[in-house]
Amino acid sequence: MEFLGLPLTTLLSIGAGAGALVVVAYILRLKRRPVPVHFVKLWERILREKEATSLFSQLKRILSLLLQLLLLTLLIFALGDPRSAAAIIEGRNLVVLIDASASMQATDGTPTRFESARQQARDLVRGMGGSDRALIVQMDATVTPLSTMTDEIPVLESAISSTRVTESRADFPRALRFALDSLVGLSNPEVVVISDGRLGVSQDAISLPLGEVKLSYVKVGQRDINAAITQFSVRRYPLDKSRYEVMIEVSNTSKEPLELELSLYGDDTLVDLTKFRVGPGENLPRFYPNLSGASRSLEARLTLANGERDTLPVDDHAYALLPERRRARIQCVTKGNTYLEAALLLDEYLDVTLVDPASYPVLGQQYDVTIFDNVTPDVAPGSGALFYVNPDGDRSPVKVGKGSLEGVGFDTWDKKSPLLRWTTIQNVNIATARKLEPKQEDKVIGASFDGPLLVMGRRAGKPFVAMGFDVRDSDLPLRISWPLLLLTTINEFVNEDTSYISSYRTGTLWRIPVAVDVSEANLETPWGAKQTIPVLQGHAVYLGQSAGVYRMTAGPPDASVQVAFAANLSDVQESTIAPLDSLEVAGKVAGPVEGFRVGVRREFWIYLLLGVVALTTIEWITYHRRITV
Repeated sequence: MEFLGLPLTTLLSIGAGAGALVVVAYILRLKRRPVPVHFVKLWERILREKEATSLFSQLKRILSLLLQLLLLTLLIFALGDPRSAAAIIEGRNLVVLIDASASMQATDGTPTRFESARQQARDLVRGMGGSDRALIVQMDATVTPLSTMTDEIPVLESAISSTRVTESRADFPRALRFALDSLVGLSNPEVVVISDGRLGVSQDAISLPLGEVKLSYVKVGQRDINAAITQFSVRRYPLDKSRYEVMIEVSNTSKEPLELELSLYGDDTLVDLTKFRVGPGENLPRFYPNLSGASRSLEARLTLANGERDTLPVDDHAYALLPERRRARIQCVTKGNTYLEAALLLDEYLDVTLVDPASYPVLGQQYDVTIFDNVTPDVAPGSGALFYVNPDGDRSPVKVGKGSLEGVGFDTWDKKSPLLRWTTIQNVNIATARKLEPKQEDKVIGASFDGPLLVMGRRAGKPFVAMGFDVRDSDLPLRISWPLLLLTTINEFVNEDTSYISSYRTGTLWRIPVAVDVSEANLETPWGAKQTIPVLQGHAVYLGQSAGVYRMTAGPPDASVQVAFAANLSDVQESTIAPLDSLEVAGKVAGPVEGFRVGVRREFWIYLLLGVVALTTIEWITYHRRITV
């Protein structure tokens, strides 16, 4: 017999002290205080003599003491939690990893793989032995322990019921690392993985040493028929913001060809319906060159040609939000520049105000962007982002050196710069340019061999772009590159992206740009739940694990900024749902779960407490019936 509670020496010490107290209390209870009463001394002497000679009276006293000592003994042994040596040897410490990734929503379970996994976990904990303990962990993009390491079946079953399936990939290496750390120093450690085996990473990439930890695998799932929308992006034309391009990719992750039907909805209205055939393992792109009829939202839906859903419905739909077409206020401080004014007129969503340099600043006005054409005044409040054309003097955001550059062009340029997303500045001829001397933190977008010509940076928290030459002293205005460069820069300033806008992918850490200086934002999920998320360095940070359209509000009520964005699964690996028959980690193949059986729990302390209750009842009855004293 072993004690898993208090050690035996401690129990003996407590027992000796408590037993002594019981005996002392018993003796004190038998010492009655004499009270002299007239005419009864004779009867008192007779009764005492009778009591002293009565063997039954002595036995009653001894029986009462024995009952109390036995009750005390049972209580002390219950504190020690006694177990048989065999039970202790059989006891195991388990970490149960329940896969809650998107593939577990496949409908080849009862009714889904995830529900089957939860039932498997319930059966496992119900079959634990008296000395077995378990820790329940939900495994998705994060690792969420839902219980402590415990042998309490109700606690474990409650933890299993609190698991929730997500629409993201499972981070199995992270979950396994957590499990191994939780089992350090424990006897008979075991990790039980309840999953379809589609854990998002190659098994070869999982090299964590298991050591003495046993790895067990409970497989769920049967079918592999599935098609998925694995890419959904939208792009706005830079010079015509009413038109959009959409790119969709459909993948067949099955081992057989599928006849599919793809529906595209714009603002909840069907705008396109296409039927096509996709071969096994094939990725098929679909391109929509013109979606001018849609103004705000897009949704793609995928079904089998017969109208039914495949095994995994969660990847049969995808969402996208079209960039909002808002008007930008532009202030152009110029003495007159036909090339500059003509380029600004190409974008109908620009409200352009021409200001003579002598009239600048116009007080009480707020602008998104201010363009300084061959002038470099003090920047007035409300000017917004700044675009300098041929700056000069001490007020220039970039220091201008002495002399000039003659007969130069763009010999080098930053191809990854957002300013050059739609154009190129190669072969541009410049007659005269200024010698720009940018700071170390500034970014040179384009330069000649003699020095920088196009610089981007920040001054006093405001973004700026400085072009070190007059466009009229070059052939740049004769190229389509000029209006594209100017309008793309303005779009960059006002955070209007003209690239393909892909939705956020579920299961990753999202960084959503926030246009106001705040420390937190309010987020509304696709199912209507609201929560507060932190804002770090101008970006709201959130780990999203559900697809759909999210809405975020930041800033005070009177000047709040609202942002909407979409999230999709978009994960070919997670959409490949054929369950794996085996799981291998670091060269060790996971075996089946063994040794669990449904039976009576072998915690002897429970029976000891029941004995205490029984003895207390017996002692009470015998005392009141004068059997004991």
